[in-house]
Amino acid sequence: MARNRTEERTGFQESGAYHPDYDLQTDFVMVYGIDGTMEQRIGQWRDKGYIVHLMTGIAWGTYNDYLDGKTDGRTHWDEAQTDRSGEMIVHGKKPVVIPYMVPTLSFTDFLAERIRIAVDAGVEAIHLEEPEFWVNGGYSEAFKREWLLYYGEPWSPPHASPDAQYRASKLKAFLYTRALDRLCAEMKDYALLKYGRRLRFYVPTHSLINYTQWRIVSPESRLLELPSIDGYIAQIWTGTSRTPNVYQGLRKERTFETAYLEYGIMQELVRGTDRRMWFLHDPIEDNPNYTWSDYKQNYIKTVVASLLHPGVAHYEVSPWPRRIFQGKYPSEDGIGKAAIPPDYATTLLHVMHTLGNMAQDEVETEDAAQGIGVLIADSAMFQRMKPESEAANAGKYDGTDPEGFKKEGDTELLDFSPFYGLALPLLKHGIPVRPVQLDNVRRFAHYLEDYRVLLLSYEYMKPEYPDLHYALAGWVREGGALIYVGDDSDPYHRIRAWWNESKGSGGRARTYGSPREHLFEQLQLGGADGGIYKAGKGAVGYLAVRPDDCAASEAGAEALRSLVRQTMEALGDSALSWRAKPYFKIKRGPYVIAAVMEESVADEPLVIDGPVVDLFDPSLPVKREVRLMPGEQTLLFDVEAGRPAADEAAVISASSRIEELDSQANGFTFIARGPASLRATARFYCPRMPVSAALECEGRTESIAWDWDSGTRSVLLEYRHGSENKANVRVDWGS
Repeated sequence: MARNRTEERTGFQESGAYHPDYDLQTDFVMVYGIDGTMEQRIGQWRDKGYIVHLMTGIAWGTYNDYLDGKTDGRTHWDEAQTDRSGEMIVHGKKPVVIPYMVPTLSFTDFLAERIRIAVDAGVEAIHLEEPEFWVNGGYSEAFKREWLLYYGEPWSPPHASPDAQYRASKLKAFLYTRALDRLCAEMKDYALLKYGRRLRFYVPTHSLINYTQWRIVSPESRLLELPSIDGYIAQIWTGTSRTPNVYQGLRKERTFETAYLEYGIMQELVRGTDRRMWFLHDPIEDNPNYTWSDYKQNYIKTVVASLLHPGVAHYEVSPWPRRIFQGKYPSEDGIGKAAIPPDYATTLLHVMHTLGNMAQDEVETEDAAQGIGVLIADSAMFQRMKPESEAANAGKYDGTDPEGFKKEGDTELLDFSPFYGLALPLLKHGIPVRPVQLDNVRRFAHYLEDYRVLLLSYEYMKPEYPDLHYALAGWVREGGALIYVGDDSDPYHRIRAWWNESKGSGGRARTYGSPREHLFEQLQLGGADGGIYKAGKGAVGYLAVRPDDCAASEAGAEALRSLVRQTMEALGDSALSWRAKPYFKIKRGPYVIAAVMEESVADEPLVIDGPVVDLFDPSLPVKREVRLMPGEQTLLFDVEAGRPAADEAAVISASSRIEELDSQANGFTFIARGPASLRATARFYCPRMPVSAALECEGRTESIAWDWDSGTRSVLLEYRHGSENKANVRVDWGS
């Protein structure tokens, strides 16, 4: 029986009109953009059976009528995000100037009027994409006005000092939080009053890790405090995850590892809530200069990384399928451009339909009892301006344009090594370290109960409130292991904040040089200078070095691993053990997901016993054994684990949406739906060896190729969907 589309497990976004070549047959589609064709496009996709959402940008878009004053008689170019030199920060390189916006109340009102049209058109949900304020922005007249209203004092240029930069970024996060809250609440009220229906709002957003690395400020975990938000899309793909980082002194792309951490922190936006999260994958990326083989290799890495987080089972399977299935990209030989290879197109469809089946009740992993996390807070985004080399101690800071972080000399800042220095040494040894949202500790009473070991540093972020330390100290005393890394050298320790204000609660003076000192006071470790300390039933490991030192060399990485191991041992819990390995593997129902890492504890392959079906291979081969080498990932179907109880036909994998599967005495039939121009394959459990297979498509019947595997009693079918995106297939095994 076909999956009900109302579950909305899979979807994609598209700005173009409906076209049969990219009719992916997901559950829903996000029609992108509010223009004169919007209502027509909504109707086209709805007529094809899709649940229809709308997506539009909240930070940028073709909103030039507003900028030019055509909507209210006043020009609004002073609301464009502006850098220190007075240049507008723009989105992409287009004939029309599209600036990133300061989300003023006026701009929010403008968006509300535009979105009202989509509500009238009957969309069921709205996605407000990428609330982004660049760190190097904050110099426009609109931002200066917002500063005065928020802080009650004249604007201070963000480059003036670490304190000014930090306060500017806090304001930027507040402004987009305010805009989303106001816009979503107003439109929900409008839909309910006018149409009597509940409108849902989602925020597609990059991960906190990526925004920090790319030097962008966004609300991130603050969105948890907005009741008008129903969920998120984790906008993670090759373009974010291939951003280089440093491990053991080597700077390079580590797409799988970075994606694993990115999806991990996005999972924290819904853990313990009833909100929805879709994980995004992109079979290509925004950069059009890579080859199809490069796109495929990195796509597989991100898909596998996402599937290692079983707390999420909903996916945006593609942004912009038009550019994937109709676009052309550099040929492998470097001469000209080529359309998508047929095999890759078929593989994509298999993965996309498989993703709709990931809500499995049974999940098996070798690492379930470890509970190891590395803490990160929204404030990591607030301290991302680069110190001037000769004037850092004088508090002078300099910003660069959005592309500037890619220039020679800025790589150290881009790498975000203080965070990766804590995460990669463990991840590379097969320890399932997950990013943990520090801000959530005060939002959810039992937020840390799933963790036994936490790594923390305030050299790249700051705790927004002192009660975070009371919760952390209580967690340690109840049996947790906290590993703190830092030398208190970060200049942002000296910003105006609760740990160094002249008076604390009850008139008590606070004169801490860093927030670490306050934390250690709660742990009764005031004089600690490095080592391992007991605290109640728990333990604290303290490494008094900069966390980026743990990324800079093999010795630094090993020093961190050693401290983590020893701190874990200090708990005296035999169930909590260090188990280094070069791979990750998880089983979600019949699906086996695995990745073997390079730069790990061994170069040996991971051997997975069959029979399994390789879902990254369009021919869906049955394999008796899979040997996964370092740097490789896999998605497999365990044939015996997935075999239906009854001796009847059932889907193993298909590059189509399979409907009306019906087993009969002499065979089985089904309907396959999918893109018109692409080769389709499917493997089915089949009780008996077929004698024939045929499809009815476009008003005629034709035989199709099939291949029987007697060992698994399964059949591979090859067919097409036709111009109507539909084929009726029949497989006979005779009487």
